[in-house]
Amino acid sequence: MSDTRVDIVLADGTAADVGAVDQVMQAAFDPRFGEAWTPAQCLGMLSLPGVWLTLARTDDVLVGFALTRAVADDAELLLIAVVPQARGRGVGRALLQRAIRDAATRGAVRLCLEMRAGNDATRLYVSEGFAKCGERRGYYAGRGGERFDAHTYVRQISAE
Repeated sequence: MSDTRVDIVLADGTAADVGAVDQVMQAAFDPRFGEAWTPAQCLGMLSLPGVWLTLARTDDVLVGFALTRAVADDAELLLIAVVPQARGRGVGRALLQRAIRDAATRGAVRLCLEMRAGNDATRLYVSEGFAKCGERRGYYAGRGGERFDAHTYVRQISAE
C-alpha cells in the first residue's frame, strides 16, 4: 500500500469473520501490552444483543475492524484495529466515524472507549471529539507481567 489515502469499503461483520478479525488483531496489537482479545472473547461478545462488528477492506483485503456495543443510551467502542500497513490512510477514522453513526442510530447519546495510556490512536480520538474522562491504573497486563494504565474517553453523540 502507498502512503496515500485508499478506497475503504466498510461492511457489517458476523461471527464467521472472527478468524480474519483475529489475524488483523494479531498484526495490529503489540503483544507486550496485553490489549488483544482472543477469538473466544470476540465470539462471546458478538453473541450479545446490541453488539456489532464493522469490517474495513481495501482492495478486497481486510485491513481493520471495529467492535462496538450499545446498551440503552450508551455505546462503547470495545475494539478497533488497523493493520500497520494501512495506518495513516483513513481506515481508523472511517471505522470510528461509522461506529459513531451506528451508535447514534441505535439511540446512544454518548460513545465511550478505553485504551492504553500512550496509545498513538489518542490523536485520532481527540480529533473526533473524544475527551478523557477517567483512568485505571495498571489495568492492562503485558506479556512480561508489566502493568499499563488505561484511559477512558467519551464523546457526546446525537442521532443524525
